[in-house]
Amino acid sequence: MSAEHDKKFFDTFMLVLGILMAITGGLYVLARTVSAHTQEVHVLADPAMRAAVNERIKPVAKLAVAGQDNSALAPAQAAEAAPAKDYAGEEVFNMACMACHGAGVAGAPKYTDKAAWGPRIAKGADTLHEHALKGFQGQSGFMPPKGGRVDLSDKSIMNAVDYMVAGSK
Repeated sequence: MSAEHDKKFFDTFMLVLGILMAITGGLYVLARTVSAHTQEVHVLADPAMRAAVNERIKPVAKLAVAGQDNSALAPAQAAEAAPAKDYAGEEVFNMACMACHGAGVAGAPKYTDKAAWGPRIAKGADTLHEHALKGFQGQSGFMPPKGGRVDLSDKSIMNAVDYMVAGSK
């Protein structure tokens, strides 16, 4: 009777272990699917993220060989910074604003929440643009300058504000 009992226990244990492994595999596939539609689309396509990655993976040194043309190794001249590209409101919202305004983090009014946006919209577009560009500390929360994305142009930020206001009327 003991050997039969042990066999039944072992079979049951292996069945439970197999089910748990199948659930783990399913969760892994689900996580990969979700990340393909979120992280890869929004984070990895972000120009600031790409620039940061390229900066981190560039070679740390160059080799100068005596008697050869080493002009390419000269320190880079400080070039004038190119003006920041103006992005559409939805694009800026997806890459910068959604982090707070998508979930209402730190008192941020959620996108399309008419009740939360109503008093803000009543102050006028100029006030909303100024608060988004320069930052704002209110009773319900904190808005960092340019939503923390100081690399974006003022026009891009204003486009995002207009996009959120239009979606919240």
